[in-house]
Amino acid sequence: MEFEYRPRGVCSNRIVFDLEDGVVRNVQIIGGCNGNSQGIANLVEGMDVDEVIRRTRGIRCGRKETSCPDQLSKALTAAKEKQAAEKKA
Repeated sequence: MEFEYRPRGVCSNRIVFDLEDGVVRNVQIIGGCNGNSQGIANLVEGMDVDEVIRRTRGIRCGRKETSCPDQLSKALTAAKEKQAAEKKA
């Protein structure tokens, strides 16, 4: 299932990804530092969602309180919660 997230406090302006059976796929971090965004997307491709969240949560960018990897962890957490709510419905 495809998800879209609007990051806050970072240069990127959109994160789009698929979450399939707990596996992260097709991450696109739009805006921000292109090389870093592509690197993050390639590194997390095919990983377990909880592992990506664990590894990226809390990473800061310079003096900012957050970063694109941290925002990805927030996006994945929101997607997991949405999927869980839909399964209950």
